[in-house]
Amino acid sequence: MGLNSEQPNNMKKLTIAFLLITFSTLTSWAGDFQKGVSAYESGDYTTAIREFTELAEQGDASAQNNLGLMYAAGQGVPQDYKQAVKWYSKAAEQGVADSQFSLGNMYETGRGVPQDYKQAVKWYSKAAEQGKASAQNNLGNMYDNGRGVPQDYKQAVKWYSKAAEQGKASAQYNLGLMYAAGQGVLQDNVYAHMWLNLAAADGQENASKNRDIVADSMTTADISKAQSLARECLKKNYKGC
Repeated sequence: MGLNSEQPNNMKKLTIAFLLITFSTLTSWAGDFQKGVSAYESGDYTTAIREFTELAEQGDASAQNNLGLMYAAGQGVPQDYKQAVKWYSKAAEQGVADSQFSLGNMYETGRGVPQDYKQAVKWYSKAAEQGKASAQNNLGNMYDNGRGVPQDYKQAVKWYSKAAEQGKASAQYNLGLMYAAGQGVLQDNVYAHMWLNLAAADGQENASKNRDIVADSMTTADISKAQSLARECLKKNYKGC
């Protein structure tokens, strides 16, 4: 039932956070990597591509991931999904969750590779198991719709829940729909309203409309309870909601 899946934000600025996932073992690599990040942040994509390519060819997983992003977005190079897949694959094989997610998305959408839902599930699963919320949401969506795996609403709810508890609005929306329909969980309008309300507060498209549809079947007391649960959930930073 859940329809909202996530795609990599290829236009997102590369930041110093990428240094946290670098697998470089040589001090000079870290310096060159930072040159690439600095060039990217200043809009000098040509230099960024040059720095990342040199490191990527030496096996640096973060540089490989960043090259994948830049080829996918066409930054500093012509947009080339096959090259994006090439570099995502190299980094994904080294365990980079961001690349595993991006590679899963390429297989799901058939960009740079033939569309292959089983491969999408494989890579989403690897990233989801590392705690990447977007991958958890998309894995839930694959189970929800029976793409690459047998349809399994309980598994869909499991993965939507993990992402929702990390504050992923699209997963909160999908989880709200599952509660509304009673798929993978007991039907519960209160929790459906709560999750849809939280997703709406984060600007998730269609969440407020679906929340209001659910509210039409609820009593005033139930709506008040759902709103109270949503406030409590926010206070707990979405954990254990």
